[in-house]
Amino acid sequence: MTFLGTCGSPRLGLVDETTALALDITALAPDAPADCDALVAGGEHTLERVRTLISSASGSGWLPLESLVLAPPLRRPGKIMAIGLNYRDHAEEQNIEPPPAPLMFAKFASSIVGPEAPVEIPPASSRIDYEVELAVIIGRRGRMISPEAARDHIFGYTIINDVTARDLQRSDRQWVRAKSFDTFCPMGPAVVTVDALEFPPQRDIEMRVNGEVRQRSNTRRMIFDVPTLVSWLSEAFTLEPGDIISTGTPAGVGVFRNPPVFLTEGDVMEASIDGLGVLRNPVTHRPPGRP
Repeated sequence: MTFLGTCGSPRLGLVDETTALALDITALAPDAPADCDALVAGGEHTLERVRTLISSASGSGWLPLESLVLAPPLRRPGKIMAIGLNYRDHAEEQNIEPPPAPLMFAKFASSIVGPEAPVEIPPASSRIDYEVELAVIIGRRGRMISPEAARDHIFGYTIINDVTARDLQRSDRQWVRAKSFDTFCPMGPAVVTVDALEFPPQRDIEMRVNGEVRQRSNTRRMIFDVPTLVSWLSEAFTLEPGDIISTGTPAGVGVFRNPPVFLTEGDVMEASIDGLGVLRNPVTHRPPGRP
């Protein structure tokens, strides 16, 4: 995970869920990565260095997790490649056929916020929706990657809430603006490395709003699984360390409920994936005077 130090600077941490403590990895050595961005960019050599530091760490350096301000695990990825209609139940709730190939759109990195950061309802929209998604973090550069080689190019996983202005998504006839308002990409709470989960991941995925379950599925129900997405995207783009693939959302989004239900000020979203934690974000209106 990435957390903010006493002066507001980012630091790399290791979460121990059993004890609810976090190890300040950045403090362990002068050459330790400053945050998750540096860890991913450093490749396998840096990851092995961090593992060595962790294994030799003494009892000091552990901090209560609840006392930390968590930042987004990755703050400025080169690309956020998001996939639409990647769960059959999400296509079914729209009464449309699943796509024959992945449906990809971009989401701007300036929309990223971390755990507990408010998601702001902008003046331009009144139909703001949630979408819990498994996010894949690229760890090794590659192009024309085969599905069989996809795992070797993945660093790990985190959670993204693909917040969307549904009215603008419809009126614009494309999705980038509706998906990329400031604060519309909550991410976190941490990164789980690819070796820590089965491949491809088969994990329960859920969204709760004010404690009510709105979405519940499993990542094995994706139409296009993780290795397929990595391979298909790499046919068009060179994938770089730190790039993110947001793999789509299951049924239960607000716009297709009967009647539709959109986010309002005071709501609290909790996006969770088994083994990856819970990404919690409150909802508020953008402060007056802010563009």
